[in-house]
Order: sequence, then structure tokens, then C-alpha cells
Amino acid sequence: MANSRLREAIRWRRWGKRDWAIAAVAFATVSFALILQFDSPSSSSSWSNQSSPNSAETLLVDLTLLSNAKDRGAVCLDGSLPGYHFQKGFGSGSSNWLLHIEGGGWCNTIESCSKRKITALGSSNFMDHRVPFSGILSHKASENPEFFNWNKVKIRYCDGASLSGNRGSEVQDGRKLFFRGQLIWEAVMDELMSAGMANAKQALLSGCSAGGLATLIHCDDFRVKLPKASNVKCLADAGFFLDEKDISGNYTMRSFNHEVVNLQGVAQSLNKDCVSRMEPSQCFFPQEILKHVQTPVFLVNPAYDFWQIQNILAPVASDPRQYWRNCKLSIKNCNQSQIDALHEFRNSMLKALSEFQQKEDSGIYINSCFSHCQTWMASTWHSSNSPRVNNKTIAEAVGDWFFSRKTAKEVDCTYPCNPTCYNMNFGS
Repeated sequence: MANSRLREAIRWRRWGKRDWAIAAVAFATVSFALILQFDSPSSSSSWSNQSSPNSAETLLVDLTLLSNAKDRGAVCLDGSLPGYHFQKGFGSGSSNWLLHIEGGGWCNTIESCSKRKITALGSSNFMDHRVPFSGILSHKASENPEFFNWNKVKIRYCDGASLSGNRGSEVQDGRKLFFRGQLIWEAVMDELMSAGMANAKQALLSGCSAGGLATLIHCDDFRVKLPKASNVKCLADAGFFLDEKDISGNYTMRSFNHEVVNLQGVAQSLNKDCVSRMEPSQCFFPQEILKHVQTPVFLVNPAYDFWQIQNILAPVASDPRQYWRNCKLSIKNCNQSQIDALHEFRNSMLKALSEFQQKEDSGIYINSCFSHCQTWMASTWHSSNSPRVNNKTIAEAVGDWFFSRKTAKEVDCTYPCNPTCYNMNFGS
């Protein structure tokens, strides 16, 4: 069962600042396990020999490494080549492009980045050479009604700073690291532009978690690279990380972001107006990023995001007596005072989003699930059993927004009001 895999990943966690990047590795491993659980591949066919894939199959899509990336310094944490997976579009979608940036947390110290570089989140040497495309990347019309036949790209995440690191190498105790996320972004874009994206009629940049944050950081640059006449928008899934106090009154996420930004030279990739007015790491928070993004953006986020609850609201360091332990494993274990705190966290999210919601071209989907990323699995993106808000799946709301059919600003009622939710359970 998928939940048992998640429980195994949880058991070893004893969170401290330096452990967050290791946790990201576990999250990525679990994510892949969940893909297999919900959408097991029935075929090993890749995109390269198919112009119109068989809709009964789930494709395994090959990894492509950027062969010329090393010449421009665009490398993963360990110096290996970055990569992506490409599924060619067909039919009416041949001129449209959907990009999805992989998630997986961040690293904030030499130690945590050194641990990360011996995983798929820091080195292409450890990446799976083939991955299944499901959810927003699916080629099945039943799973992905709006984008099924588009050119689709999964960008692998191997820099540890949401594709925004901007420094040379760092050597400490003989450990060499490369903080080149910005260069990776530019190299991938150049290669995709030469592969046909330069003529895109419609394009959507998306990402999950740290990849959702990367989507917001690079959204306007993505828009600028494409033809002015094309319809270009951005979708961030579980990427709206809050700048909130934890249960002990400390700003854990603020401190962590400060270390990531300083270590990896991220300030150079952030909005110049923002970094001129405030401490650069504050500009790494989505609430500040969105104040400057000109391209239309859609945000998908659970109101009870388990990653944020476990790491921003109630990190281990803030709860030495482990009062929150069972609640963080399953929202069903939370007592009334904890539920009240979770509702306050939800209120903080909605307050932080209030200015964004006023934008005419913005879209939003906030459900009341104890979840995290929801766009890359068929079960949560679009299926007969998917979570719904106002009787809409996430895919339906995103489609309404992208094609400007109707307003798509869906905000759920408070937990436990929504019986359609997939609520993760990390406990027994």
C-alpha cells in the first residue's frame, strides 16, 4: 500500500535544519512510489516512436540529458548533466507545450547538499531513466481532458534551490558542490525552444512543491521566451509556502530560506525590485514573488498541506514533547485544539492569498485535504473519485481558467467538510 511506503519514509525522520534536504529525498522516493501505486505502467513504449499514443497505456518516458550543459556550467549539485523527459504532442496539441518541474525540497548547508548530491535530487547518475507520465502529464483524454495531446516535459530537479541557485562551486572538507539552478533552467529552455517550443501557440509552465516555487520564480521569463501571440500561463501546485510562526513562536521557514538563499546565491534569480526593498530570502516566499509576476498564475494548494504542517507549523524542534506527532501523521488524530490551530493556519493562507485572488486573470483551487502535490496523479488530478470543490476536479478548474471559459477561484469549506478528499495517513 502507498500509505505503508510513506510510513516507512517517516520513521527515520528526526527533523533539524540540516535534515530537511534529506527529508526531501524521502518525499521524492515516496512520490514515485505513489505514481506506481495509483497508475501502474502497462507498457514500456516511449514517445519517440509514437505520434498518437495508445490511450489504453501509461507511457514510460525516457530521460534526456543536456549534452551541451556542462560547457555552460549548467550542472547538478554533483557536476553531472541535468535532464528532462519529453513526450511528443499529437493531433490538435502538436503546437502546444506543457512543462512540469519536479519537486523535492531544498538544501541549506554544505552538509545537507552533500547528502543530496548522492540522490536523484542532486545527480542525474541516480535518476530513473524512464518515468511514467500521469495526471497533468497523462496522454489519456479521460485522465487529462485539456492537455492530453500536448507536447509534455518533466524537468528533473537536481540543484536544491528551485532552479534558482546562482553561484560557482563550493568546496569544504574536500566536498565540491555546484549551485547552478538558474543555468539549468536557461539550458533546458534553450534546448526546448530549439525542439519546437519557440513556435508554441499555447503553453503552460507547472510544477509541484519546490517545483511549484520554481514555476513562480521563472513564470515571467517563460512568458518572455515565447511568441507574444501565444497563450502562456503558469500553474503552481503545493508551492505556496507560508511565512508563518511555528507552534513555539519561531519563524522556522524564514530561517531556513535565509540559509538556502545565502548558500546558493539565489538572490540573483529573484525579482530585483523585491530584493532592493527587503532581505532577499523574504523574496523567496511565494507571497512576495506573486506581487511582481505579470503572467497569469493558477495556484493549487490543500488548506491542510501536510508538508507545511509537519515542517512550518509544527517542526520537530518546536515540539520537544511530541505533542503534535500523531496529528502530523494523520489529521484524523488531531484533537480539537490542534484542529483549531490548523484552521488558523488555513486562515493565514487565505489572508496571504487575498491580494492575489483580486487579480482578474488569477486562478485558485484550495481544497480542505491533508495532502501536498495533487496535479501529477490521476487520482487527484482528474478521475471519477478525485477531490472536488464546487463539484469540480482540479483539472476542470484549471481548464476553465487556462482557456478563459469561466472564473476559477474555488475555495473549499473547512475540514472535515469535504468527503471527496484524499487525506494522507502516515501512521498505522
